[in-house]
Amino acid sequence: MAQEKLLLLKNIRTKGYAADLAAYRAAGGYKALEKVLGKSQGGMTPAQVTEAVKASGLRGRGGAGFPCGLKWTFMPADPKDKPNYLICNGDESEPGTFKDHYLLMNDPHLFLEGMILGCYALSCHHGYIYIRGESMYLIHRVRKAIDELYAEKLLGSNILGSGFDLDLTVHPGAGAYICGEETALLDSLEGKRGQPRFKPPFPAQAGFNGCPTTVNNVETLANVPFIINNGPEAFAKLGTEGNSGTQLVSISGHVQKPGVYEVEMGHNLKSLIEDFGGGVRGGLKLKAIIPGGASSPIMRPESIDIPYDFDSVMKAGSMRGSGALMVFDEDTSIIELANRTIRFFNHESCGQCTPCREGTFWLKNLIRDFVDNAGSEELMQRVDRVAGSILGNTICAFGDAAGAPMQAFGRVFPEEFRKHFLR
Repeated sequence: MAQEKLLLLKNIRTKGYAADLAAYRAAGGYKALEKVLGKSQGGMTPAQVTEAVKASGLRGRGGAGFPCGLKWTFMPADPKDKPNYLICNGDESEPGTFKDHYLLMNDPHLFLEGMILGCYALSCHHGYIYIRGESMYLIHRVRKAIDELYAEKLLGSNILGSGFDLDLTVHPGAGAYICGEETALLDSLEGKRGQPRFKPPFPAQAGFNGCPTTVNNVETLANVPFIINNGPEAFAKLGTEGNSGTQLVSISGHVQKPGVYEVEMGHNLKSLIEDFGGGVRGGLKLKAIIPGGASSPIMRPESIDIPYDFDSVMKAGSMRGSGALMVFDEDTSIIELANRTIRFFNHESCGQCTPCREGTFWLKNLIRDFVDNAGSEELMQRVDRVAGSILGNTICAFGDAAGAPMQAFGRVFPEEFRKHFLR
């Protein structure tokens, strides 16, 4: 039986862990911050922190998998005219994903230590944490943890006597899927309607309020304390080539034991379902999985005996995405799954780009024909064509997130569509 590799969930898996500042410090928390800012330990420069994260090979855990340290190097090292900003994307709006909320709720200080270290590395003196507004319980939890830090002088002016000043603000989001896209998030943070921006300029040049900005995911930042405490080599030796460290996986659907699990990058995908999810519930057979949230293409069971990392899942024709593994048993209707998926994406399209706005609307209507048993070979081809016309033709990746899964439903399970032809 496979076992978890605990870096981020170590405290959470400890029985009786209180998740407050005292408990986190008793478990060794904020040692990384003391190592970086504390004069007694020599300290580290912002550039040294960035280089450590870069050397670790940490890739963003929000979905795209872009190298975190490399992303940090795009920011001005010595901002003069405009301040630098670090924004944490805690929106977690991808259907099937719940690992960031789990982490924030049960060990908020682990994330906050990583956030402070990230702000220091980027010469940022005011960071923002964007959490969707429906999750008020979570917003209160993180704000309470931030208040504890201010009370202990771990936030505010002259942290640990280092001369580094930092304030953190939690911002309730507007509850739109599109605000998980970094530039739409920035518009929402500025009080505007959340819509993606044209790039260039990229956020590192002109982001929040026109200032240099980096947007990172909750899980990504939560890895930084381990890297600083143990060295980048300790992190880099975990996982597979080009996919270092551990990962949080949200397992949901028709499994015996849904939940959040932490394993090394590259852990076998089939093992995740059988060893951690407990296999398909009710003694039924596995029919399909969606490996990275609703925006990733569906896969058949015969395709899942592969490493679960960014590169391997992409090579298999899908995406690891945000680590949201959804499992479906043999009684699942692929047509109904496709119907629910496209209804979601059509509803959540911001409407800015015509291919996405109109394409998701037409896909919703086309899939509805199959739900009503009025499909045909011609309509199958039309679904594929309309979905393909969205891909690569929108300002942000939302179009791809909607189009690619819809193409996959028909290409991977054509027999399911043919069951719903008009007879």
